[in-house]
Amino acid sequence: MGSGGMVVMDESTCMVGMAKFFLDFTAKESCGKCIHCRIGTKRMLEMLERITKGEGKEGDIELLEELCYAIKDGALCGLGQTAPNPVLTTIKYFRDEYEAHIKDKKCPAGECSDLIEYSINADKCKGCTLCARIKCGKCYSVCRFDAVVKA
Repeated sequence: MGSGGMVVMDESTCMVGMAKFFLDFTAKESCGKCIHCRIGTKRMLEMLERITKGEGKEGDIELLEELCYAIKDGALCGLGQTAPNPVLTTIKYFRDEYEAHIKDKKCPAGECSDLIEYSINADKCKGCTLCARIKCGKCYSVCRFDAVVKA
């Protein structure tokens, strides 16, 4: 993103979340002059937000692709013409992650908080009840016995 930048990621980075991050930036930076960029980037961002929350539905990937090409073809400036690139690239190389978010309601990278489930490994649990008192995923990081399993 930008001129000559490099972004390094590993398997713990959610590609759907990464596309959402870059699209959030371009949607905010749009000058608003052309409808494709002004409205299209916002609609794509809304779709990505739904997908990362586990509310994606069948056909969303194809609709995203269609919207990407409409924005690229109709935008008046370089920002609008390149805004869909992170989405198109992640769909091209990481389509399986999109499908996991939509069909399985799972984030393979374990990064989308709405799609993460926690369970307790009874064999490791010592009964301190710290995980019961702390909600929202903090239990995973505070458990001293590695009894909380993130899936």
